[in-house]
Amino acid sequence: MSDGISGTDVLFVLLGAILVFAMHAGFAFLEVGTVRRKNQVNALVKILADFGVSTVSYFFIGYSVAYGVDFLVNAAVLSGETTAEGYSFASNGYDLVKFFFLLTFAAAIPAIISGGIAERAKFWPQLIATAILTALIYPFFEGIVWNGNFGIQNLIENFFGVGFHDFAGSIVVHAIGGWIALGAVLLLGARRGRYTKDGRVIGIPPSNIPFLALGSWILCIGWFGFNVMSAQSIGGISGLVAMNSLMAMVGGIIAALIVGRNDPGFIHNGALAGLVAVCAGSDIMHPIGALATGTIAGALFVVAFTICQNRLRVDDVLGVWPLHGLCGLWGGIAAGIFGLESLGGLGGVSFFAQLVVSLLGCAYALLAGFLVYGALKAISGIRLSEENEFLGADLSIHKIGAYPEEDVR
Repeated sequence: MSDGISGTDVLFVLLGAILVFAMHAGFAFLEVGTVRRKNQVNALVKILADFGVSTVSYFFIGYSVAYGVDFLVNAAVLSGETTAEGYSFASNGYDLVKFFFLLTFAAAIPAIISGGIAERAKFWPQLIATAILTALIYPFFEGIVWNGNFGIQNLIENFFGVGFHDFAGSIVVHAIGGWIALGAVLLLGARRGRYTKDGRVIGIPPSNIPFLALGSWILCIGWFGFNVMSAQSIGGISGLVAMNSLMAMVGGIIAALIVGRNDPGFIHNGALAGLVAVCAGSDIMHPIGALATGTIAGALFVVAFTICQNRLRVDDVLGVWPLHGLCGLWGGIAAGIFGLESLGGLGGVSFFAQLVVSLLGCAYALLAGFLVYGALKAISGIRLSEENEFLGADLSIHKIGAYPEEDVR
């Protein structure tokens, strides 16, 4: 096979793509279990529709923005059976399954945002936002970090001695998605009745803890494809990545269990907080460093979610900014701490490079969130009418509820 790429590599990346694709079911059920019953159908439809739009926009525009590759050639060229001027695709269709794998990462951006804007966002403007984000906003930053676009990684390396390290996307995927979501949530405003004029916070409990837990379990399982298979070849696979993912996950669970005082929502999200944080440095940390990273992330999520909802009065329904935005930011920084040789890591990272680029990435995403959703708000509006929000997104948008037999009684 050309370039040392075998059919085994193709299968390896394909299995990774399938695992990360399955994670989108986790996003869906995490949202279904958290939102009220009148918005459960909308949660399911949004995640699947977002994936469809993401695929088309990333295929025709986004992948080219990130990696300078397009697919507008003969299928024989795409599969590597023949060549064409300016195109060089690996045999067995490796580059095609690589696209599938990276697409599932890109599609995670709107899936993350979906949880923050749940229960009051218009449907079609969100799909337009999805197209813009996966065609331009996300691929622009992805290409800088993972493809060295514009020579920015070289500049970072020249200044700090090493480039910015983000093995599986604490910043590139999670922080970018979480900070874009913050902009969208702030522009949307809180759900009606969430906060009263006299300053009280009205609790809206999860509608279905088993569905919420199912979403968390699916995400946890798929995450081992997300992290381990970011090696993108069978020869690059590392048991260290798997072990570090495991340790960070359990660190997040235990921290959320204690800090969250046995709350099931915090515990199931604590596992995800640890996994978000370990993505960046999962290939270079010692397992004890990964455990510490996940533990801090689990506690950070519980504290930040509580402050966000109760003090800042930011109605981020699933807590995607604390979970993906803040824990993703922590993960980018943590790679520059626990990845150091002095702390048992493999080295090759700089704390200051990780800190600076992580912060810049979050600032870029927040600005992008305000620009994209601000423009849509001005042009078409992004929020359901008061009547439709009261009725629920299921009936007002999809004309059917999650429990139709009960609706007709």
